[in-house]
Amino acid sequence: MLERTHNKNNSIKKHTLQGYLWAIVALVSIQVSSAQEYQADWESLKQHTTPEWFLDAKFGIYCHWGPYSVPEFKNEWYSHWMYVNKDNPEAKNGKASQFYEHHVNTYGPLDEFGYKDFIPMFTAEKFDAAEWADLFEKSGAKFAGPVSEHADGFAMWDSDLTKWNAKNMGPKRDIMGELSKEIKKRDMKFIATFHRHWLLGWFPTWDESTDASNPKYAGLYGPKMKKGDFQYPPSTHDIDAGIEKYYPLAGEEFNKEWLARLKEIIDKYDPDLVWFDNKMDVIGEDYRKEFLQYYYNQAKNKKQEVVTTYKFYDLAKGTAVLDLERSRMKDKMEFPWLTDDSIDWNSWSHIKNPKYKSVNRLVDFLVDVVSKNGAVLLNITPKANGEIPEPVKERLLEMGQWLKVNGEAIYGTRTFEVYGEGETKVIEGHLSEQKNADNTSKDIRFTTKNDQLYAIALDWPSNNELLIKTLKQGNTVYPKSIKKIELLGYEKSLEFDVTTKGLRIQLPKKQVGAHAFTFKIITEQ
Repeated sequence: MLERTHNKNNSIKKHTLQGYLWAIVALVSIQVSSAQEYQADWESLKQHTTPEWFLDAKFGIYCHWGPYSVPEFKNEWYSHWMYVNKDNPEAKNGKASQFYEHHVNTYGPLDEFGYKDFIPMFTAEKFDAAEWADLFEKSGAKFAGPVSEHADGFAMWDSDLTKWNAKNMGPKRDIMGELSKEIKKRDMKFIATFHRHWLLGWFPTWDESTDASNPKYAGLYGPKMKKGDFQYPPSTHDIDAGIEKYYPLAGEEFNKEWLARLKEIIDKYDPDLVWFDNKMDVIGEDYRKEFLQYYYNQAKNKKQEVVTTYKFYDLAKGTAVLDLERSRMKDKMEFPWLTDDSIDWNSWSHIKNPKYKSVNRLVDFLVDVVSKNGAVLLNITPKANGEIPEPVKERLLEMGQWLKVNGEAIYGTRTFEVYGEGETKVIEGHLSEQKNADNTSKDIRFTTKNDQLYAIALDWPSNNELLIKTLKQGNTVYPKSIKKIELLGYEKSLEFDVTTKGLRIQLPKKQVGAHAFTFKIITEQ
């Protein structure tokens, strides 16, 4: 009897222990499953949704800043074009580029003074991350950050993967680390932008007459390529349509380092948004999918809501946010999108003869983009010493003042039934912004917040009377009875009349504000 009881107790203990073990296994399985919610396939990655913070933010700032800022010549492509001599396949009519001629005349032959030699000159002695972050905050930006790595192969962070980084050379400071700390401290989202895939062939590593061919500098200049391997425009790759035409493809070593650097950025700086330049289709598709899997799963584990952007067809539609470059949409989109544009008409980096956009142009661009379900990432151009040029500061601060008054019609808003009205047509297409004309007082854009409608006129009517045709008597998009109209930044309500031609608003005799003008349409409850 005792033996039978003993055996029975052992059996109970055994089953209990097995139950505990199965419970632990199940718990671990759930945790692993939870940690790896996203798989490295497009359908799984499409389950990631764009976070509300991005839909609400609308305006961000980043900056092209690196060793290419030192020569201050033409644009940020200096590091590439300085190597295009008359024997280079990219030379037009057998003539060297202006950059090459300028470089040789200013700094000497490329075997004696190459791009690497600009790095000690990139000292950033006046760089102040707190000062930059203060400016970004005052400008009204809700997300901000630096170019983490441009096509030049120089990392702007404290990297364990390459000695060619800003902590080890040049400034000898962790630029990304300092900025991420100060930007997050001000309740802005931190972004990291990445161009490394452009490094494939960016420098003529095949040209024995330059320092780019020296294996000693391969960590900066990239893998050995064949003459003519660099191609622009980029290759064509449409994942969804099954079109694949690469020129050339990255090798396994380059692919692995591309991914490793991104993982390092994510692990060290927790960016809320990772932005990619185009031409990412030279990177193996599996590596692109693995990046998204890693970033999205890491963010989930940290309870962080993140965004990735892409251009053209570099990622599958629905896995990230589409980004345009120096361009915008002509119509309202059903999906959120981003556009990046520079404060300088001609360059993304600081140059000696900048051509800055007016505040009026920058504000109108922002309003137009937001009305079509987009957001703006504005690039600024710091000097090599870390100073932000005064005209750039002035423009950002003036944008901030405009947003301080009119921000309720921008931040946290959503689109209206129609984006707006007007005569100025938008020309779409990559790098098309210079083709677009300035707006007039007939150009009106709409935004909404909950049930509140805003109408934003992109100029002040010369007769102090605004006609909004969309809101005419009997319209179907907004049939509500209008009770009152306010002009943001003006204390009194405005006189108005709804006619068969439109909503006619009588404006103050003196213009209120300097840029786009926001009218708050208040209806009967």
